[in-house]
Amino acid sequence: MVAKDVARSTEDFHALLQREQVTVLNQTPSAFRQLIPVACAAARQGQGLALRHVVFGGEALDVSSLEPWFEVFGDQQPRLINMYGITETTVHVTYRPITQADLAKGASSPIGEVIPDLSWYLLDAALNPVAPGSHGELVIGQAGLARGYHGRPGLTAE
Repeated sequence: MVAKDVARSTEDFHALLQREQVTVLNQTPSAFRQLIPVACAAARQGQGLALRHVVFGGEALDVSSLEPWFEVFGDQQPRLINMYGITETTVHVTYRPITQADLAKGASSPIGEVIPDLSWYLLDAALNPVAPGSHGELVIGQAGLARGYHGRPGLTAE
């Protein structure tokens, strides 16, 4: 856990990452955007981070915002991973490593592939599978999916 005053200060948060040798960081993309200039400036002065993985979640990821990070750190160490999820799965449904190649593609919050204990289907309004590249509703299934909302039968019925 990070103290509120440290979490709200990008410089203090970066110092904590260095001091504690944090190897896995889970942040919203907007919080990470605030960290990028501080981490990049420190890295240019030889003050690197121990990070092996940065995991994004909680909001859409603007891949282009990672360009300054990739210029300094590359895309192998740490690995940047975008996660997508919904409440009914208790957080994450998909994962997608993000690379510099995604910048050139103009990728917009790529959600990647389904986590192994889930399945997903992209369906139209009649619940038929849609063609690759089409728009539809994402439907989740298998063991990682909740059976309903605890104590809220009306919401479960929806």
